[in-house]
Amino acid sequence: MKIGSFQIRTPVPECNEPYVIATLHPWIDVNNVGSMVLDELDMQFRAVKLGRLSKPGDFYDFTRYRPVINLEEGIQGMSIPNTSIRHARREGQNDLLLIRLLEPHAHAELYISSVVKLFKVFKAKKYILLGSMYDSVPHTRPLLVSGYGVGEEASRDIRKVGALPITYHGPSSITNLITKEAASSGIDATVLIVSLPQYVVLEEDYLGKVRLMETLNMLYNIPVNKEDMEKALEQRNLINARMENSQEVRVLLPQLEGVYDMRIKAMEAGGAQGLTAEMEDLLWKIMGKDIGKA
Repeated sequence: MKIGSFQIRTPVPECNEPYVIATLHPWIDVNNVGSMVLDELDMQFRAVKLGRLSKPGDFYDFTRYRPVINLEEGIQGMSIPNTSIRHARREGQNDLLLIRLLEPHAHAELYISSVVKLFKVFKAKKYILLGSMYDSVPHTRPLLVSGYGVGEEASRDIRKVGALPITYHGPSSITNLITKEAASSGIDATVLIVSLPQYVVLEEDYLGKVRLMETLNMLYNIPVNKEDMEKALEQRNLINARMENSQEVRVLLPQLEGVYDMRIKAMEAGGAQGLTAEMEDLLWKIMGKDIGKA
């Protein structure tokens, strides 16, 4: 069955007012946090393949998103980058549709319209885009989650988790139009981004993963994996040990903590319009210094 540019398996399963949970690689998938969350949801709810783009080459440049080949006495297989969607059934609760978005290199309008058409056909109730980005935050404080919601329920969800507002003007991803078009179609749209310390580079960031999973648990009753919490604690201890050997980070850490505390106070005081001039000056001073990598 074709839905836009997607090939969907048949028979098409019935979905119970699904929540679409999406990630966008590589734009907002720092330390692979969003991908790890989708892997977790896939495993927890035993998601099954629903469909993928029938011709991914119409949208992706394979010199930028590289296929992965398996060579052993000839080509045994090749994995081609694609946008896939999986279905997870939850008894007595809204189903989940898990979609791994990739930034399109061509025909972006068709890509976006095809994704939104999927949402409409399966009568999605919510669209939740998850991600992670580097920020001027310290590893010694709880990770911040920023976001915004379009729609009454989505706005209420943002307030419930205490997400900081996102204020940004500059280059972005064309896939932001998916959020806009979904909201215009009557689907509550939410964006949730966890802030990660700029000086911590990890292949698998369990601190970021647990923070987003805690947010999903609060909003949509999705359990947090206890093993992930243990791994997050181990990771924090490892970061602490590494920071002891970084003079630059030890010097800058109190400044990062100061900015963090000011941001929290501004939010609590209702200062959701943005950073104060003092905070912006301090951020620029910190961001202008090379603090290295963990």
